[in-house]
Amino acid sequence: MAAVAARAGPGRRILDALDERLGLRALSYPVPEHANKLAYSLGGLSLVSFLLLLVTGILLAQFYEPMPETAHASVRRLITDVTLGGYLRGFHYWAAMAMVVLVGLHLLRVFVSGAFKRPREGNWIVGVVLAGMTALFFFSGTVLKWDQEALEALEHNIEIGELLGRLGFWFSPRFGGVPLLHRLYTAHIAILPALFFLIVGVHLLLVKRHGMAPSPFRHGPEPEPTEPFSRHLARLGGFALILVGLLTALAVLAPPGHGPAPVEGIEVTKPPWPLLWLYPIENWVGVSGILWATLAIFVALLIVPFLDRGPERHPLRRLAVVVPAALVVLAVLGLIVYAALTPVTAHIAG
Repeated sequence: MAAVAARAGPGRRILDALDERLGLRALSYPVPEHANKLAYSLGGLSLVSFLLLLVTGILLAQFYEPMPETAHASVRRLITDVTLGGYLRGFHYWAAMAMVVLVGLHLLRVFVSGAFKRPREGNWIVGVVLAGMTALFFFSGTVLKWDQEALEALEHNIEIGELLGRLGFWFSPRFGGVPLLHRLYTAHIAILPALFFLIVGVHLLLVKRHGMAPSPFRHGPEPEPTEPFSRHLARLGGFALILVGLLTALAVLAPPGHGPAPVEGIEVTKPPWPLLWLYPIENWVGVSGILWATLAIFVALLIVPFLDRGPERHPLRRLAVVVPAALVVLAVLGLIVYAALTPVTAHIAG
C-alpha cells in the first residue's frame, strides 16, 4: 500500500488527505451508465447554474444600492462605469435564464422517466419546492434591476398580497417600515440562498439514499450501477464547461437591456418570458389569475406521485397522466407565444 501511495500523483494524494479528514468519499455512490447522459445531468447543471449565480451575485452586490431612490442609478453605473460590469450583469442574467430552463427540463425528465415513483416520492416533492424557490429567485432578481418592468412586476405582486389579506403581509409596502425593494434584496441575496442550499442538501442526500432511478427505456433487467461517481462528476464538469461557454457568449453578444427609471401609475411593459404565460390569464381573469394559475401549477406538480402510483415507468404505458401533462406544457408554451404577440394591456389602476 505504501508503494501504491508513493506512486500516486500529487492531486490524488491531496484528495486522499482530504478524504481522510473530511470523509469526502462518503458522498459518492455507484452510478448507472444511463445517468451519464445529458438528460440525467440537468439537475447537476441546475446546481452549477445556481453556483455561477451565487458567485456573480456576490460581485454584483458590491455595486448595487437596494433603495428605491438609488437602485436604478446603481445598475446604470454598473453597466457604464464599472470595468466588465456589463458583462458581469449579462452573465448573471443569462445564468438565471439557464437555471429556469434547466430546472424545468429536469422536472420534465424526471416526470417522463417515472423517476418520482416509489421510493422517491419525497424527493420529487423536494424538487418541486426547489423549482418554486427558483421562481422566487427569478421574480426577486427581476425586481432588483428597478426599471419600469421591475416596478410593474412589483405592483402586481403588491396587489396579489392584498388579495391574500393578512397572509400577504410581506408584500405590503409598509411592513416593518423597510422599503419592499430592500426586503426583496435581503431575500434574494441571503434568505433564499440559505434555504436553497439547505433543501439542495436534502435533495442530494435522498439521491444518494435511493440511487439513480432505473431507465424506463432499457430492454431487459437493469444492471447493477458500476460507474464510479468521479466519472459522473467529470462528465458533468464537461457539460458545465459548455454551459459556461454559452453563457459567456450570450453575455457578450446579447447583453440584457435596462429600461428607464420606473414611473408609478402606468403599465407599458410585459413580464420576462418565463412569467409571460401568466399575462393572457391576467387579461382574461384579472390580477387574481396570476395567483390561482401559479398555485394550480405547483399543486399539480406536488400531487403527481399520488396520482401516478403504479410501478410502470415507461411514458407510453402511462398515457393517462402523460397526455394531460403534455397538454399543460403545450398550453403554457402557447400562452407565452400568444402573450408575446398581443399588445400591452394595463391591469393595475394608476
